[in-house]
Amino acid sequence: MRFVTRFAPSPTGPLHLGHAYSALLAHDMARAEGGTFLLRIEDTDTERSRPEWEAQIYDDLRWLGLSWPEPLLRQSDHLARYDAALAVLADRGLLYPCSCSRADIRAAQSAPQEGAPVAVYPGTCRGRSMESRRPGDALRLDLRRAFRAIGRAPLCWTETGPDHAGAQETRAETLIPLSGDPVLGRKELATASYLLASTLDDALQEISHVIRGADLLDFTALQVLLQRLFELPTPIYHHHRLIRDAAGKRLAKRDDARAIATYRAGDATPADVRRMVGLS
Repeated sequence: MRFVTRFAPSPTGPLHLGHAYSALLAHDMARAEGGTFLLRIEDTDTERSRPEWEAQIYDDLRWLGLSWPEPLLRQSDHLARYDAALAVLADRGLLYPCSCSRADIRAAQSAPQEGAPVAVYPGTCRGRSMESRRPGDALRLDLRRAFRAIGRAPLCWTETGPDHAGAQETRAETLIPLSGDPVLGRKELATASYLLASTLDDALQEISHVIRGADLLDFTALQVLLQRLFELPTPIYHHHRLIRDAAGKRLAKRDDARAIATYRAGDATPADVRRMVGLS
């Protein structure tokens, strides 16, 4: 198998040490296997994506010593392809429009008869038809129908990460209560969710190994489901540890003190960053 992996940041803020670790690890693993490291810009969040943040991504990664083939894939150039995929799922009766806000979902989950976690969508709009979609509605995948479409077979994939190595498997009765029906089309018209766009792009770019943080582990089964629905190959997944602050909190883009650009502007070297994230 040809080893191809990617680092896929969103240009919505400065990259921090957690991004540095993920990008360096993916780059190192690809190099060790004689493979290819790709950079992908996931800029479907049109409200928060900025050209200056995208330019800084390139500067930060090149300063770290990383390189990648050109031209790279920018998701904003592929919106029509994502829309076509949504149309396929809609034609198969697997999507429905949803007008629920986060507050609506929290209110529904707090009802006495509901025992699921607050984050799980309770299916309030599941009975709606696509013809009832209004501007501002999201598009959700009906997981029950999706599993019936693949024959209710278990979802299987391989993990090589430090905490979840080996063959993995999940079934409808396990996944549905934990995830609820996921959003595939955001409320902004013609905007695919991360879940859908990333799945389609991994196939388009022939990604063999997805290397990313453990915070995205829960997306994996849903992406494998989409791969089955579209008859796409399933990569090997490697979910790495997260870089945290002194209090044990996962780093965020708003944490400018740990931004790569802050270290670039100071006296730090790329080798120093490698030591900070445990890669030296």
